[in-house]
Amino acid sequence: MTDRRGGPLVMVAANADVLGHPETDRFTLTDVESERAARFRHEEDRRNFVAAHLLVRLCAERLLGRPGPMTLAQYCPDCGLPGHGKPYLPEHPDIHISLSHTRGAVAAAAGYGPVGVDVELPQRGGTDPGVLQRVLTEAERRQVERHPDPAYAFLRQWVRKEALIKIGRVTLDTMGGTDLSALPLGEAHGAPLRSRLDDLHFLDWADERLGATVVVVGTAPPQLVAH
Repeated sequence: MTDRRGGPLVMVAANADVLGHPETDRFTLTDVESERAARFRHEEDRRNFVAAHLLVRLCAERLLGRPGPMTLAQYCPDCGLPGHGKPYLPEHPDIHISLSHTRGAVAAAAGYGPVGVDVELPQRGGTDPGVLQRVLTEAERRQVERHPDPAYAFLRQWVRKEALIKIGRVTLDTMGGTDLSALPLGEAHGAPLRSRLDDLHFLDWADERLGATVVVVGTAPPQLVAH
């Protein structure tokens, strides 16, 4: 069912832009988030983590249209422990959120319906054929091989499936059997693509400034907004 309040909002930015953004100064990480951030061995990884956790709060504020308390928590339904698993905002149980980070780039989404977002940089050294076999269906592999830029085509399908994991429709064990070959791939430097598969709406594009591929998927059409 499409939510009457519109589709989810998505934001994508460089970690430095988020950490230096004047509106993120009012957000405070929880003790659990701070402890997780402190465990990163590399400073850049810590900055990516913190930036993503700040950006998703900002994205939720934009969705609500007003500032307010934004405690980010996580819950794992498998083990029942906090600190990992699906993120949520205890003060706003009607809002769904998702976040992702990679080297220097972060993405966040917030909506009144289920949403998943993922951002990835191209793999250095190409794609392992074994990964192709494990991640893609046979139809998807043929689609990737025919694409003018096979490495980019694979990355787009990979990021789509990661977003499906975030929204709860796919797992790491089942992603290889989930066929997305009906979705268009487009060109590596083309405009953002909007597509749909069953009840899910996809928005994906290559962010040339960040050099990253981004995908957001929701039960209503996602909207890309400036941070």
